[in-house]
Amino acid sequence: MQHKVKTTFISMKRRLIIAQLALVTSIVNAQSITKSMLKLPDTGQTGDYTTTFGEDADYSINTPFFIKNNNGTVTDTITGLMWQQADGGEMTIEKALIYADTLTLGGYSDWRLPTAHESFSILNLQKNNPALDITIFTSSAAEYWWTSDKQANDATKIWCTNSGGGVGNHPKTETISAGGIKKFHARAVRDIKIPTIIANQFTDNNNGTIKDNLTGLTWQKIPNSDTLTWENALVYAESLSLGGSTDWRLPNIKELQSINDERLVTPSVSTTYFSTIGIKKYWSSTSLPNQITRAWYLSTQFGITTYELKTARQSVICVRGNSSNTTALSELNKPILQVKVFPNPIKNSLIQFEISDNSKDLIVKIVNNEGCVLINRSYKSHQYDNLISINAFDLNTGFYWLSLESDGRKIGEKMLILRD
Repeated sequence: MQHKVKTTFISMKRRLIIAQLALVTSIVNAQSITKSMLKLPDTGQTGDYTTTFGEDADYSINTPFFIKNNNGTVTDTITGLMWQQADGGEMTIEKALIYADTLTLGGYSDWRLPTAHESFSILNLQKNNPALDITIFTSSAAEYWWTSDKQANDATKIWCTNSGGGVGNHPKTETISAGGIKKFHARAVRDIKIPTIIANQFTDNNNGTIKDNLTGLTWQKIPNSDTLTWENALVYAESLSLGGSTDWRLPNIKELQSINDERLVTPSVSTTYFSTIGIKKYWSSTSLPNQITRAWYLSTQFGITTYELKTARQSVICVRGNSSNTTALSELNKPILQVKVFPNPIKNSLIQFEISDNSKDLIVKIVNNEGCVLINRSYKSHQYDNLISINAFDLNTGFYWLSLESDGRKIGEKMLILRD
């Protein structure tokens, strides 16, 4: 018993020192930020809810993949974080902070409450109530899960993820243990690798785009000046040409929430880099699987994610690129499938592309902007080399999506075909 108390004391003392160092860092450089996740996971959404190309399920980047460690813990192979498999139950935020800090589980004692971004990362937006994969995480009665983030201008409100799939700021007193009527639970997390400090989250590329150094994604600097319905937002994003690139798309809700800064309010996104972001509601490409006429959006007043009818008009900001080049744990022993279309734009009758791995059977699809599969071909591993050509003389000018599937891996690239 004495050993456990001593270990806890040393752990808490070490964390106090780390917190003090982090505070000094933030004072010296107010833009610095901690990178605790290797990559930003996909939302897990696989459902098709429109024939218009560009919805969440049309892109699969960093598909969620968890490992159950059979000791009460779960490893997220995309983010590199380890999670408590069964949450700790309902409690106040004050108790939750102590609970996580003193938890010993799976042979580890360096547990903590997650940040809002970390807690949001494990939600699965194909599922509802809970928006969590309960084949991985133990199901509970939780309506919300506490995070370690307070609202920037009101310490009585805490950022929480909810079983419906959102993230928002809630009064401490809403939970049952604090006299409320809702169930706020605690789920602890720990770092497998030491997080790094990034001097600046964003970099202005000076071409109308902003690079996010946390996720590796590139953002449209100036959002579209007009509001659009959800369907029209998909079309606008897929047709955007900016900064010398045409592979723009409407961000999924995890990507969109990743640019939110819980240290800011009204707006909750950096105006140093996104000067016209404003206090608005921005569409994501993610639908509600149980209410398919609605889609998720980010409100930049505080940074909450919630949903609206797809026929409503909301603001639009576009994204492009994969997540960070940092290798996720799930990729360490798995060949990487990559594709490169050339030339792009395509001005002749051939679509040519290179792939990095020709050791497995391959499925190739070409999809138009309305979501119709125009070409669907299967290749056995012995039937193709790294270079493949497809005759596309009957495809008109416009944007198309090249999709490749091989050995459970899926990747794609947007193409622009130009005809005289």
